[in-house]
This record gives sequence, structure tokens and C-alpha cells, in this order.
Amino acid sequence: MGPRLYFQRVPEGKVVKNRLHLCVRVGVGLKGEERLAALEAECARLIPLGAVRAYLLPADEVNESTLVMQDIEGNEFCLD
Repeated sequence: MGPRLYFQRVPEGKVVKNRLHLCVRVGVGLKGEERLAALEAECARLIPLGAVRAYLLPADEVNESTLVMQDIEGNEFCLD
């Protein structure tokens, strides 16, 4: 199976020009430390390509951890 695109409605109104936010699925089905290790490994692979690590959204009662990154133009994307 190849890449998939998912379009999601958000409650916030448009305040700037249209942007695309990508979530790169890295840790599907993984939890806890195993998931964090997969996210960190992908982060380490992307940094030499020009990506920048922004911050980690830690797991909570609803969602697993997500690592937020930026591309070379400063656009955010997530390692999910």
C-alpha cells in the first residue's frame, strides 16, 4: 500500500494563506518507548536532509506521542 492523504476539518477559521500540514506515519501500532524510538530514528534520518526538530507532543490519555518537525521553509509536519 502506498501513501494516503486524509483531509480533516478543523474548527479554527482561516487566518493565513492555505497551508498543507503533513503527518508522516512512522509509529503505526507502536506504543510507549518503542514508538518514541521509531519517531527518534526517523527524526535522525530527516535532519541531514534539512528538517529541524521542533518539539515532542507526549502521549496522553487519548493520543500517542507525536514529534513535530519543520521543513527547510519552516512549515511544520509531524512524525506520527
